[in-house]
Amino acid sequence: MAATTQQMTTSSSTSGGKPKDKKSQEEIYAEFQQLRNQQRNLINNLNTLELDLKEHKTVIDTLKTVEPGRKCFRLIGGVLCDQTVEIVLPQLVQNKEQLEKLIETGKEQITKKGLEINQFKDEHNIKIRGQDTAPAASSEKETAEDKSGPAGTRNVLVGNL
Repeated sequence: MAATTQQMTTSSSTSGGKPKDKKSQEEIYAEFQQLRNQQRNLINNLNTLELDLKEHKTVIDTLKTVEPGRKCFRLIGGVLCDQTVEIVLPQLVQNKEQLEKLIETGKEQITKKGLEINQFKDEHNIKIRGQDTAPAASSEKETAEDKSGPAGTRNVLVGNL
């Protein structure tokens, strides 16, 4: 009777092991995709902040050439406000400084997320198709071209004159 319970235990653990491994692979894939999506979102947010910073710089440069008492309009949260240049300019400069700090923080977050993704790839032995083979193939071509002919003949564009 002890032998039959032992056989049942091993058979249930072996049959239960395969779906568990498959599910584990799916979970790993899902977590990897989630990390990549988080990195993409960080990059999109950084791009938005950089565009805002560029707009702020353009407006600040324009308002510096205008007299301080001149009327100007500013859109705040969907509401158009009527103010003067001397009130708006310091606010814009302050916003620009905050945007620069946010951009630096965003770059650091993207770097950390990239390191986290690389660590996750190494931990779970994840290979991305086309990523590892392309650099090796191109470097082999370059070494073959270097051996076969002079370096001056590469990357030459010839047209019919």
